[in-house]
Amino acid sequence: MEMPRDTFQDVSDDALLVLYANGDASAARALTLRLTPKVYGHAFRVLGDRAEAEDVAQEALIRLWKQATDWRQGEAKVTTWLYRVVANLCTDRLRKGRGVALDAIPEPEDDAESPAEAMQQKSRQAALQEALMELPDRQRQAVVLRHIEGMSNPEIAQIMDIGVEAVESLTARGKRALAKILAGRKDELGYSDD
Repeated sequence: MEMPRDTFQDVSDDALLVLYANGDASAARALTLRLTPKVYGHAFRVLGDRAEAEDVAQEALIRLWKQATDWRQGEAKVTTWLYRVVANLCTDRLRKGRGVALDAIPEPEDDAESPAEAMQQKSRQAALQEALMELPDRQRQAVVLRHIEGMSNPEIAQIMDIGVEAVESLTARGKRALAKILAGRKDELGYSDD
């Protein structure tokens, strides 16, 4: 199935939200197509459960649409606001203590890789997801936002409602913990020292 093309590719997220608030349904579709993969991906990496991540992404976008008429351009980026909503929704779900069966989470396949490479990559992704799930919630959120989503520390601080120094501390501790968790699996994951 071919994904619809973003006909608003040169229009900012803020402008699309304002267009939607003024009744332009096509702007809402364009913004949904643009933001859904981002918020779903973040929610999945934090929660480790596809169904939960879908629910969080849907709820976050619903909250964005409700916020549209009151949106004040220039105060915050739409993505920063949305990532903060996703982070809070994920935290709420994690506090409820739903268990996650990590072995039940299939990883997407990449046709460009050989079967052996695909298997190794799948093992690495599963190992990373398992290791991420061992981190405390706040460390996991900071590490995912910084090193997987590629966000800056000030953006993460805004999303998590903490200071930049706290973000730096959380990501540093999270990286050290991940390295320690994964250290014994280097050979198994194909990272043997040469």
